[in-house]
Amino acid sequence: MTNFISQKSILPRQRLIMALDVPTSDQARQLVTTLGDSVGFYKIGMELFMAGDYFQLIDWLKQNDKQIFVDLKFFDVPATVARAIDSLSQRGVDFATIHGNQSIMEAAVKTKGDLKILAVTALTSLDQGDLDDLGFQCSIEELVLSRARRAFEAGCDGVISSGLEVPRLREEVNQQLLVVSPGIRPVTNRQEDDQKRVVTVTDAFNNGADYIVVGRPIRDAEHPAEMALSIQQQIADVFTSQSN
Repeated sequence: MTNFISQKSILPRQRLIMALDVPTSDQARQLVTTLGDSVGFYKIGMELFMAGDYFQLIDWLKQNDKQIFVDLKFFDVPATVARAIDSLSQRGVDFATIHGNQSIMEAAVKTKGDLKILAVTALTSLDQGDLDDLGFQCSIEELVLSRARRAFEAGCDGVISSGLEVPRLREEVNQQLLVVSPGIRPVTNRQEDDQKRVVTVTDAFNNGADYIVVGRPIRDAEHPAEMALSIQQQIADVFTSQSN
């Protein structure tokens, strides 16, 4: 069986990215404080962007020694995306997502500085029926592979991909490409869940993910810090077994 486990020099506890999918900056700060040292990397997306104080929250996370993933999926004419990425790169953010075609990705890469650019492949809330409705005449796996190849050619640092497609991605796209996998569920629980293409923590890393994004399973847990630590232990177990 092919071993796809990430060989990149990333500490296991840095591989968990917590999605701050909450309505207000105050709630985000409260959740980060509750989680304490159990999480060191946070994703902040459109919900918090619309709530106001987005950049103040970024500054606060940096002051608390957290890594930051800005998930706004920049998509516009290349020159506009380039300027937006240039501005964001001055704020000490670690990751940012972009969408779009080759020229958009290339424009973002030119102005990214130390910021790592991640190209979106296919949202984990989409299944094959959704792609058919959108007019894509290919499978989800084929779409993910195509977008990943183009992202690598454009100079992007990585991609966002469901853990389901990562093994093929690892086989056919350069190993240095970072892969961040959302749609992670520590246990099977599909009630009121809009994520359709999900995998477990262990499966995501065994399939070749470098990072995972977890939101609701931590946020909605009775004891969020305990849930985060449980996920951290699952990650550590994967990489400990790999080194033995």
